[in-house]
Amino acid sequence: MSSHSRPQVIETVAGMRDLAMHERAAGRTIALTPTLGALHAGHVAHVERAAELADVRIVSIFVNPTQFGANEDIDKYPRTMDVDLDLLGELGVPYVFAPSVEEMYPKGPTSTTISAGQIGTMFEGKARAGHFDGVLTVVAKMLAITSPHFVTFGQKDAQQLFLVRRMITDLNIPVRLEIIETVRQDDGLALSSRNQFLDASQREAATILSTALKAATSAADSGLDAVIAAAQGALMGESRAELDYFSVVDTDTFMPVPDGFRGPATAIVAARVGDTRLIDNSSLYVG
Repeated sequence: MSSHSRPQVIETVAGMRDLAMHERAAGRTIALTPTLGALHAGHVAHVERAAELADVRIVSIFVNPTQFGANEDIDKYPRTMDVDLDLLGELGVPYVFAPSVEEMYPKGPTSTTISAGQIGTMFEGKARAGHFDGVLTVVAKMLAITSPHFVTFGQKDAQQLFLVRRMITDLNIPVRLEIIETVRQDDGLALSSRNQFLDASQREAATILSTALKAATSAADSGLDAVIAAAQGALMGESRAELDYFSVVDTDTFMPVPDGFRGPATAIVAARVGDTRLIDNSSLYVG
């Protein structure tokens, strides 16, 4: 047993809001790390960065039903609250906001929602209808409840990151977004709570996402066509991974870049390995 005690768990909106107001009144800065739980080394990077940014860290653990599509089983999402609290205790996190669904949505899904717009219907949004509206709405709620000075989001979910950043800008939300680099295992696989659904063979196949991105980045000097050919060539070599999409998007708009594009961009990829859908991305400079 570590010498650290577990974080204080706050389960009500009113309790969390009071605590945040109290910390702010005392002149302390707050960093929020929003999570769905099932914490791993990727989340640890967020929590460690939050310690450098702010006086007080809050980690929210909430499996948000409004961001799961009709064809997605929210009940299957891994829930490991005891393990998560032990880990956060070891990291010295003082507070965990872990509301129930009824606490966050007392009358069911809110009538007021935040629309992710056109980008919210593409890529991940095409595969998971309504997903990003659910994400943005719950993130706005979390920011309103915890009043943080900083909020951490991971580079691994590039589209989510783009949409959250745009929402914060568009709605003048007074919080600084801190981007956390993707944490990878030695073989390149991006850490994700979904990785635990992979068996050994699938786990091996899953590395094709980062391999394809590496190939794309290596080919970037030769232009967009070379990037796409390199990625597709790599992906076609792994029969156990079923490609959903590979695209190169403009970092400023998240729209696919046009033919002949030169400049900074983000390569994004999604594939299904067995029943598990995995995503990854990397920054590159085309041409």
